[in-house]
Amino acid sequence: MIPRMASPAEPIVVLTTCPDQAVASRIAHELVQSGLAACASRVGQVHSTYRWQGAIRDEPEVLLVIKTLSNRYPELEMRLKSLHPYEVPEIIALPVAAGSAEYLSWLQGAVG
Repeated sequence: MIPRMASPAEPIVVLTTCPDQAVASRIAHELVQSGLAACASRVGQVHSTYRWQGAIRDEPEVLLVIKTLSNRYPELEMRLKSLHPYEVPEIIALPVAAGSAEYLSWLQGAVG
């Protein structure tokens, strides 16, 4: 099944988790500076429980909430993979169903 992506230039939110604040900060800065994201919010320490290599793990992480446009997603995903220290980073894109006109206009203008 092919995932349905929003039409070009639609706002999306991309989620990824990072091992610590330093990595999250570096990735957020790189994505915004490069114009691939309008904003990347770091959500303080979260705890992720997941299965990896046959074991259940429970690790502290930092959640990045990245705001961008759907037409920039392929390049953002490639860049995120190149910056991320995880072998298989979480990279999940969600469509934005609605938002304030002013914020969405800013987002459109802020993504290069």
